[in-house]
Amino acid sequence: MSVNKNALLRYQVLDRCFRNSGRKYFWQDLLDEINKALEEYNGPESKIKRRQLFDDIKFMESEQGWSIPLDKRRDGRKVYYQYSDSEFSISNQPLNESEVSQIEAAISVLSRFAGAPQFEAVQEMIPVLKDRLGLDHQAKEVIGLESNIDLRGIDYLSQLYDAIINERVLIVKYQDFKSDEPFILIFHPYYLKQYNNRWFVFGFNEELNIPTWNLALDRIESIEATRRKYQFTDIDWNEYFYDIVGVTRYQDKEPESIVLDFTKDVAPYVETKPIHPTQKSKWTDAQLRVTINVIPNYELMSMILSFGEKVKVISPQDFKDQILNRIKSASYQY
Repeated sequence: MSVNKNALLRYQVLDRCFRNSGRKYFWQDLLDEINKALEEYNGPESKIKRRQLFDDIKFMESEQGWSIPLDKRRDGRKVYYQYSDSEFSISNQPLNESEVSQIEAAISVLSRFAGAPQFEAVQEMIPVLKDRLGLDHQAKEVIGLESNIDLRGIDYLSQLYDAIINERVLIVKYQDFKSDEPFILIFHPYYLKQYNNRWFVFGFNEELNIPTWNLALDRIESIEATRRKYQFTDIDWNEYFYDIVGVTRYQDKEPESIVLDFTKDVAPYVETKPIHPTQKSKWTDAQLRVTINVIPNYELMSMILSFGEKVKVISPQDFKDQILNRIKSASYQY
């Protein structure tokens, strides 16, 4: 059975219902939950009928699906559906045959683009996918990736991606680091970006009329889709991020030349892993002088401070003073 986008959404809804031990879901309840989700994301024409519901349950119970441990319990003349194992979820199970087949087909298509302009990331992505999903039938993983398994908010990544693709306006409950209590905002999502092992979503803040508002996913408390009219943008996000390191761009600032001197023991690292695409470097005495053209921000400052005594800011003077003040403040802790 082909697992398309609508089918996957139906399976996820059923999985959520089967796991809910606090409510009895009869077949009509399951159908209502599925159709509610389908209508919200794909419109009323995507609704299904009873026969499709039972076909979905049968597939989930099969070996080609997830072999779910489903109990069909009687309540009078009616039957309700619930997992016999409350800890079970299809999200925690290995890939089934249908999913593996589709992923392998997708990787085959992606492989055709490896090395082509604008598809450089494909060369990195394909071996990682094969390793993580066990598609090369290795007994163990052979690629290690930097990740944070305890990162909050990662569950919202798929929901935000779908909202961007389907141009949906969201009601977001958000708790930032500065506020004592969470607040609600109407948000039109445009772009997802990962930096320093955290995910951020950029979009239009309706109340403040700011089209480049960013939210850290690990600070989001809830997301609800609405039927409000979506505000489009013509922002080129690659261009937007080109002038900065990280995700913070000050709208009233312009790129400026930042000159740094690195000691020779870290110079090879800086040369092989540039701080920014504009980086230019040359040797002066025993120092590697690096020049980048960026808008100074918090992320750049943090990166420079991470080199400790191995780097010195040469110019501009105001940025140099900011770094010096941070170092002095840090020294007061000891």
